Amino acid sequence: MMTYSIIIIVLAVLLIAPLRRVVLTQFILGAMKKKMPAISATEQEAIDAGTIWWEKSLLRGKPDWQMLAEVQPAILSEDERAFIDGPVETLCAMVDDWQTHQQGDLSQEVWDFLKQQGFFGMGIPKSYGGLEFSATAHSEVIQKIASRSVTAAVTTMVPNSLGPAELLLSYGTDAQKSYYLPRLACGEEVPCFALTGPDAGSDAGAMPDVGTVEKAMFEGEEVLGIRLNWNKRYITLAPVATLVGLAFHLYDPEELLGKTADIGITVALIPADVAGV
Repeated sequence: MMTYSIIIIVLAVLLIAPLRRVVLTQFILGAMKKKMPAISATEQEAIDAGTIWWEKSLLRGKPDWQMLAEVQPAILSEDERAFIDGPVETLCAMVDDWQTHQQGDLSQEVWDFLKQQGFFGMGIPKSYGGLEFSATAHSEVIQKIASRSVTAAVTTMVPNSLGPAELLLSYGTDAQKSYYLPRLACGEEVPCFALTGPDAGSDAGAMPDVGTVEKAMFEGEEVLGIRLNWNKRYITLAPVATLVGLAFHLYDPEELLGKTADIGITVALIPADVAGV
């Protein structure tokens, strides 16, 4: 009789959801929390920046099919469709993967065409010289180019995704936007995103690269700046980039910027021709 009672209790705990959450799930969650590393402020900001949308219902085991059915398909604008049917088709006809392989780079003709047609400024507003395309258009353009040449597709993709334009639009000063965005849009500046390191890979939370806020003499005068110590590897477009978006962990031990010593992960824009880069 005792054995049956134990079996009934175990089954009740496993099969009755509210009881399982109280007796079992909370215990397991508490044990796991003690083992897991704490999330940094920067990592929490990255998590909070996203949305859970329809996947929330899916991961709870109760997919909301009605919500998914009501989602309207994205539609390209006339300008976006014309760009895909025009410059993108022309680019695909120009690219020769065998020639690219032999040269180790796209031809100068292709590079010039990418810049002249605004391929590097798809997400930049028209007021700054960009095309102001949607994320859907960006995806369609990259998909089309990739069907012809992965090299050309990645070359187009990086400035529009890992490039600093979106960060500048969200966090840049007016002066920074006015200077950098037009140059990025026309390809005068070719960006790369320096995140990956030889030991940490592309894990921003594990990268050892650091910057320290300090006052120091620079070109004959005392300035407030950041002393950087970094080592990056496998950075797409790095050999041809003119502008480096450098990810690093920023510290302010003397609290020169405020009351926080450990500021977290940030990004600096550095011209590629600066000594030491």
